[in-house]
Amino acid sequence: MERWRRQWRGGGADGVASKGAPGRPRLSGTQVARLERELERGPLAHGWADQRWTLARVKMLIGRLFRISYTVEGTWRLLKRHNWSWQQPARRAIERNDEAVELWKKEVWPRVRAPRRPAMAGWSSRTSRPGFSRGTRNRCPPLPSS
Repeated sequence: MERWRRQWRGGGADGVASKGAPGRPRLSGTQVARLERELERGPLAHGWADQRWTLARVKMLIGRLFRISYTVEGTWRLLKRHNWSWQQPARRAIERNDEAVELWKKEVWPRVRAPRRPAMAGWSSRTSRPGFSRGTRNRCPPLPSS
Protein backbone atom coordinates (compact mmCIF):
# COMPACT_ATOMS: atom_id res chain seq x y z
CA MET A 1 0.00 0.00 0.00
CA GLU A 2 2.80 2.40 0.87
CA ARG A 3 4.61 1.73 -2.42
CA TRP A 4 1.39 2.48 -4.32
CA ARG A 5 0.97 5.75 -2.40
CA ARG A 6 4.57 6.82 -3.17
CA GLN A 7 4.03 6.06 -6.87
CA TRP A 8 0.79 8.05 -6.83
CA ARG A 9 2.48 11.05 -5.24
CA GLY A 10 5.46 10.85 -7.59
CA GLY A 11 3.71 10.27 -10.89
CA GLY A 12 -0.03 10.62 -10.43
CA ALA A 13 -2.22 8.28 -12.49
CA ASP A 14 0.70 7.42 -14.78
CA GLY A 15 2.75 6.38 -11.77
CA VAL A 16 0.26 3.71 -10.73
CA ALA A 17 -0.79 2.61 -14.23
CA SER A 18 -0.34 -1.06 -15.00
CA LYS A 19 2.86 -1.94 -16.78
CA GLY A 20 1.43 -5.24 -17.99
CA ALA A 21 1.67 -8.73 -16.64
CA PRO A 22 5.12 -9.80 -15.57
CA GLY A 23 6.55 -12.44 -17.83
CA ARG A 24 9.69 -14.14 -18.94
CA PRO A 25 11.92 -12.28 -21.35
CA ARG A 26 11.46 -13.37 -24.94
CA LEU A 27 14.13 -13.81 -27.52
CA SER A 28 14.53 -10.94 -29.96
CA GLY A 29 14.45 -11.45 -33.71
CA THR A 30 18.25 -11.48 -33.95
CA GLN A 31 18.48 -13.95 -31.07
CA VAL A 32 15.96 -16.27 -32.76
CA ALA A 33 17.99 -16.10 -35.98
CA ARG A 34 21.16 -16.97 -34.06
CA LEU A 35 19.38 -19.81 -32.24
CA GLU A 36 18.26 -21.22 -35.61
CA ARG A 37 21.84 -21.14 -36.91
CA GLU A 38 23.09 -22.88 -33.77
CA LEU A 39 20.39 -25.55 -33.99
CA GLU A 40 21.38 -26.19 -37.62
CA ARG A 41 24.96 -26.85 -36.49
CA GLY A 42 23.61 -29.82 -34.55
CA PRO A 43 23.94 -31.17 -31.01
CA LEU A 44 27.44 -32.55 -31.63
CA ALA A 45 28.77 -29.02 -32.14
CA HIS A 46 27.42 -28.13 -28.70
CA GLY A 47 28.86 -31.07 -26.80
CA TRP A 48 26.15 -33.72 -26.90
CA ALA A 49 27.06 -37.24 -27.95
CA ASP A 50 24.28 -37.84 -30.46
CA GLN A 51 22.37 -35.97 -33.16
CA ARG A 52 19.05 -35.53 -31.32
CA TRP A 53 17.69 -32.17 -30.24
CA THR A 54 15.41 -32.55 -27.24
CA LEU A 55 13.43 -29.78 -25.60
CA ALA A 56 15.72 -29.97 -22.57
CA ARG A 57 18.78 -29.56 -24.80
CA VAL A 58 17.28 -26.61 -26.68
CA LYS A 59 16.39 -25.05 -23.32
CA MET A 60 19.98 -25.47 -22.14
CA LEU A 61 21.32 -24.02 -25.39
CA ILE A 62 19.13 -20.92 -25.02
CA GLY A 63 20.42 -20.50 -21.48
CA ARG A 64 24.05 -20.84 -22.57
CA LEU A 65 23.79 -18.52 -25.55
CA PHE A 66 21.53 -15.76 -24.24
CA ARG A 67 21.48 -16.16 -20.44
CA ILE A 68 17.68 -16.44 -20.61
CA SER A 69 15.90 -19.13 -18.65
CA TYR A 70 13.02 -20.91 -20.40
CA THR A 71 10.97 -23.79 -19.07
CA VAL A 72 10.66 -26.92 -21.18
CA GLU A 73 7.07 -25.92 -21.97
CA GLY A 74 8.21 -22.39 -22.86
CA THR A 75 10.84 -23.86 -25.15
CA TRP A 76 8.17 -25.94 -26.89
CA ARG A 77 6.01 -22.83 -27.35
CA LEU A 78 8.96 -20.90 -28.76
CA LEU A 79 9.65 -23.66 -31.27
CA LYS A 80 5.97 -23.84 -32.29
CA ARG A 81 5.73 -20.06 -32.58
CA HIS A 82 8.53 -20.13 -35.16
CA ASN A 83 7.09 -23.13 -37.01
CA TRP A 84 9.81 -25.51 -35.88
CA SER A 85 8.86 -29.04 -35.01
CA TRP A 86 10.45 -32.30 -33.95
CA GLN A 87 11.74 -34.32 -36.84
CA GLN A 88 12.26 -37.98 -37.58
CA PRO A 89 15.57 -38.81 -39.23
CA ALA A 90 15.20 -38.80 -43.02
CA ARG A 91 17.56 -41.73 -43.38
CA ARG A 92 19.05 -44.48 -41.27
CA ALA A 93 22.18 -43.98 -39.24
CA ILE A 94 25.45 -44.72 -41.00
CA GLU A 95 26.50 -46.94 -38.09
CA ARG A 96 23.45 -49.20 -38.42
CA ASN A 97 24.27 -52.84 -39.01
CA ASP A 98 21.25 -54.50 -40.62
CA GLU A 99 22.70 -58.00 -40.23
CA ALA A 100 23.14 -57.51 -36.48
CA VAL A 101 19.59 -56.17 -36.19
CA GLU A 102 18.15 -59.21 -37.99
CA LEU A 103 20.23 -61.57 -35.85
CA TRP A 104 18.98 -59.86 -32.69
CA LYS A 105 15.36 -60.12 -33.87
CA LYS A 106 15.71 -63.85 -34.59
CA GLU A 107 17.80 -64.98 -31.61
CA VAL A 108 17.56 -62.52 -28.73
CA TRP A 109 14.03 -61.12 -29.02
CA PRO A 110 12.23 -64.48 -28.70
CA ARG A 111 14.12 -65.11 -25.44
CA VAL A 112 13.36 -61.76 -23.82
CA ARG A 113 9.81 -61.37 -25.08
CA ALA A 114 7.26 -62.27 -22.43
CA PRO A 115 5.42 -65.47 -23.36
CA ARG A 116 1.73 -65.17 -24.07
CA ARG A 117 -0.57 -66.78 -21.57
CA PRO A 118 -2.33 -69.76 -23.07
CA ALA A 119 -6.01 -69.36 -23.78
CA MET A 120 -8.05 -71.65 -21.54
CA ALA A 121 -11.41 -71.90 -19.95
CA GLY A 122 -11.69 -69.74 -16.90
CA TRP A 123 -13.24 -66.51 -15.89
CA SER A 124 -13.23 -62.95 -17.17
CA SER A 125 -12.76 -61.27 -13.81
CA ARG A 126 -9.26 -60.95 -12.50
CA THR A 127 -10.50 -60.25 -8.98
CA SER A 128 -12.76 -63.19 -8.29
CA ARG A 129 -12.12 -66.83 -9.04
CA PRO A 130 -14.55 -69.72 -9.49
CA GLY A 131 -15.43 -71.33 -6.18
CA PHE A 132 -14.19 -68.34 -4.23
CA SER A 133 -17.05 -66.05 -3.38
CA ARG A 134 -16.67 -62.66 -1.85
CA GLY A 135 -17.43 -62.27 1.80
CA THR A 136 -16.39 -65.76 2.91
CA ARG A 137 -12.74 -64.95 3.16
CA ASN A 138 -11.25 -63.72 6.45
CA ARG A 139 -14.34 -64.65 8.46
CA CYS A 140 -14.11 -66.22 11.85
CA PRO A 141 -15.16 -69.89 12.00
CA PRO A 142 -18.66 -70.48 13.40
CA LEU A 143 -18.91 -70.99 17.14
CA PRO A 144 -19.81 -74.50 18.31
CA SER A 145 -23.40 -74.84 19.52
CA SER A 146 -23.86 -75.68 23.17
